[in-house]
Amino acid sequence: MPPDALFILGRNRSLSEREVQVASARAWSGWIGFAGLLLMIIGAIDFFEGLIAVIRKEYWQFTSQGLIIFNVTTWGWLAMIFGVVLFLVGLGLTGGASWARWVAIILIAVNLLGQLGWVGSSPYPVWALTMVALQIIVLYALTARWSDAGAA
Repeated sequence: MPPDALFILGRNRSLSEREVQVASARAWSGWIGFAGLLLMIIGAIDFFEGLIAVIRKEYWQFTSQGLIIFNVTTWGWLAMIFGVVLFLVGLGLTGGASWARWVAIILIAVNLLGQLGWVGSSPYPVWALTMVALQIIVLYALTARWSDAGAA
């Protein structure tokens, strides 16, 4: 066996380090592409959540002490803008822009905290938890195998 080869146990073949690096780079590219597409989906969902908030204008909740009414128009505009930014960063990730990875990690972390604020107060907590789960998947896809990023 040549000295630059890696023997994989359980198989009767050997791979050179170059082949292992290429396979690792492909795996990394797959994760980044997946994260980019998922980030575009999250951005579109955030945009439509914001659009619904702008259209409805008010959110109200019945409590034991009475009725509480919130004006969510400003939040809706912010969510729409943030959704567009997330979508554009997702396009940057799928296009292979190196800046998009760090920007995506920061933006998705901020968006995750915002979605956590709606889990308890939302009339649809399963929807908010679904958004949280999607964002955790994106964070994992962007931060897993960090050392392989240079190879891609």
